[in-house]
Amino acid sequence: MAQGSLQVEKGEPEQERRAERPIDLVHLAKQCLGDEHLEYEVLRLYDTTIKTYRKRLEQAESFDDLLANVHSIKGASVGVGAFTLADLAKHAEDELREGRPLTSEHIHDIAMAIEEVGAFITEMLANEPE
Repeated sequence: MAQGSLQVEKGEPEQERRAERPIDLVHLAKQCLGDEHLEYEVLRLYDTTIKTYRKRLEQAESFDDLLANVHSIKGASVGVGAFTLADLAKHAEDELREGRPLTSEHIHDIAMAIEEVGAFITEMLANEPE
């Protein structure tokens, strides 16, 4: 999947292409030991997971709920290679731990990153081999 499923522009360095994707497919392939079918299954599970945590984050009313949800988003995102989303969640988690409030802008940024990752996953799953 890391190479075959995405159309890649010629002349663009690999590192730059990887950085532009919402999910680092090379990282995901390594995590799944190169098992392409497992990669797709992990993407499906991750998509469901982050959407669940997004809803919980948006509905959270206590410090503990906010912290638990951003921490969960961060951990799940690192695992699949959604590093931009993981960084946003880490920043929110750090802000909370330092006693600063999690603003609606932080939550909106995380939600937008989740939407971007979700759209990418939908595109990937549409190209899933039989």
